[in-house]
Amino acid sequence: MPVPLAASGGQLLPVTPVLGVVTAALLLAAVAVAGWGLLGHGRAVALAGLRAVVQLAAVAAVITWVVGSLWSSALFVLLMFTVAVRTAGRRMTPGPGWVWAAAPIGAGVLPVLALLLGVGLLPAKGLSVIPVAGILIGGALTATSLAGRRALDELRQRRGEVEAALALGFEERDARLEICRTAAATSLVPALDQTRTVGLVTLPGAFVGMLLGGASPVQAGAVQLFVLIGLLAVESVAIVVVLEVVGRGLVTAGAVGGVG
Repeated sequence: MPVPLAASGGQLLPVTPVLGVVTAALLLAAVAVAGWGLLGHGRAVALAGLRAVVQLAAVAAVITWVVGSLWSSALFVLLMFTVAVRTAGRRMTPGPGWVWAAAPIGAGVLPVLALLLGVGLLPAKGLSVIPVAGILIGGALTATSLAGRRALDELRQRRGEVEAALALGFEERDARLEICRTAAATSLVPALDQTRTVGLVTLPGAFVGMLLGGASPVQAGAVQLFVLIGLLAVESVAIVVVLEVVGRGLVTAGAVGGVG
């Protein structure tokens, strides 16, 4: 008899050799489709999948030790933040300006974490801090990467309009923002769509995880609602700060690329 997704023992999927085979087959299919469709990301898909295997194996090996100490948990969160900054920054630009990705990610994540810890909603324990910080940092990474790339692409493609605005007397910052703000703002659309359709199209991970952990549907829904609203706040702040960084010329509109 087939094992359902919500398997016994609180597992979403049964961890068996079949799961490994299916996962490998899906990765190969993704690589093949990306290559067949001339998307230009076949190699990147393969590397991303292999990196995920190595990184999750490493995290699984050390997570028990890490969550046992608040200091080691804080260092782990700092590592996540550092990797996110490099990944988002290199997506924006291959130049040294990538370090400025720390500004939008930090501005989005740190106030929310500080608020949660300050009011006591988030216990100062590694098992609580690490997953919440990871969710928020991941959202900020996505928003920063998308907003940065779209803003810089827009400035490069509409360079003449920037120069025209300068000729009309605009300050450099204002001229850049006038051109790239709308394109960068579309980076918030994935988070908006996820929030608008939650429960109707998808049941996100926090909701499903809490249900499998024994929480009531109301408790799971409340936590998932917080996650979605928190991500909207984090990503909105990140996009605004990205625009400020780009508008001030701290990250240039040179060749966009780089993979973290």
